[in-house]
Amino acid sequence: MLILIPQQAAEKVRSLGSWGRLSLRINDPEQFAVVRGLSQQGQAIFPVEPSPEHRLLASYPAVSTGWWLSVSPDLHLMWLALMARRGTSLTLDAFRAAVPSGYKAPGAPGYLAITYAPGLKDAYPEHGLPDLLAWHVTPGGAQPIAVSVEPDITGIRQLDDHWPVHELQSKRIMLVGAGSIGSATAHALAGYGIGSLTLIDPDRLAWHNLVRHTSARRHIGRHKVTALAEELTALRPDTKVAAHALDVIEHADRIRALLTDTDLVVCAADGVAARRVTGHLARRAGLTAVLACVLEDGALGEILRLRPWPDHGCLTCRRHSLAEAGGLDPEPTLDAGYGTGTTHRPMTAVGTDLHLIAHLAAKTAVATLLERAGHPDQRLPGEHALLGLRRQPDWAPPFDLDRTAELRWLDATPPRPGCPTCETP
Repeated sequence: MLILIPQQAAEKVRSLGSWGRLSLRINDPEQFAVVRGLSQQGQAIFPVEPSPEHRLLASYPAVSTGWWLSVSPDLHLMWLALMARRGTSLTLDAFRAAVPSGYKAPGAPGYLAITYAPGLKDAYPEHGLPDLLAWHVTPGGAQPIAVSVEPDITGIRQLDDHWPVHELQSKRIMLVGAGSIGSATAHALAGYGIGSLTLIDPDRLAWHNLVRHTSARRHIGRHKVTALAEELTALRPDTKVAAHALDVIEHADRIRALLTDTDLVVCAADGVAARRVTGHLARRAGLTAVLACVLEDGALGEILRLRPWPDHGCLTCRRHSLAEAGGLDPEPTLDAGYGTGTTHRPMTAVGTDLHLIAHLAAKTAVATLLERAGHPDQRLPGEHALLGLRRQPDWAPPFDLDRTAELRWLDATPPRPGCPTCETP
């Protein structure tokens, strides 16, 4: 058995006094319970649960099934020793002796108890024991139960000492394309701690998307950005998500206005036109754009970082430079589109491969922001990454990756004369 104690319940126990009743929601098949309510001594039980959307075991009824008791710190030290010797119990007399007031004699089935040990850290600072623990108290003794107390800080702030949370919480990223790659990119960016995400995609989630998309079946028919925003808000509440069912080409003027409140743009949209428009809008806004896609039906993954620098060309300039150097221009294959296989070119990549590219795109975006913020350890080896998802040795350089999972980084190429995107208007 495991008992979960939400933060609000823990705070109430610490403030109420010496003892009271305990109400739990219990999941018998999985053998865990959540504190739902407490009383102060013999008074009525009042709820101590988070908001409904964050409530644990919300579908299970609340059961008045035990007590919470203020106890001697020695009892918690005994709990530690008993947990190390699984299956052992404390005598009922020893348990009762550690309870100054409010002790309840157990009936035949016993009861669950949460014990609060004020002064524990002063009494036993070296053990790091929690001040709230749990027991199953029966006529045969008190058996320790595993307990998990919600900490004061949850979410990305838990990583404050190990990750630049403060810088990333202030950053705003626009993500164009919320499909298979885009949805996984959004989850990765939120996982890194990006404070604000603006999602752009006009499409709705379809049946054939489920095999690769991060959203669940229950969202079929909804706009991908709406479903994704809801899921991210529930999973990563530290990231503020705005959803816009807009097409980057048809609604370029509206998206241009949103770029004034953006630090970087990521594009995971299908098709050459969407990628070029995204790159153009970002460059004119003075923003770096990170483009992510797969080539040749998912055999290769590609990440392009387009920085608005005088010596860095846009997507079109880079493709022309590549072709002039004898390389391959993969853009025409992207224009074929991917979809159901009846009206589009079929996508043969497995979803996890697409998510691998998504995570590399998110890492590229985050590393770009952090390097700019003064973190040289986040510097990337180049501006153009190619990742082999399936062996593809017959492609022209630089796409001739010889091994699966081979990663190749290339430098940027300069703008071409007369480029309408790169030249200053």
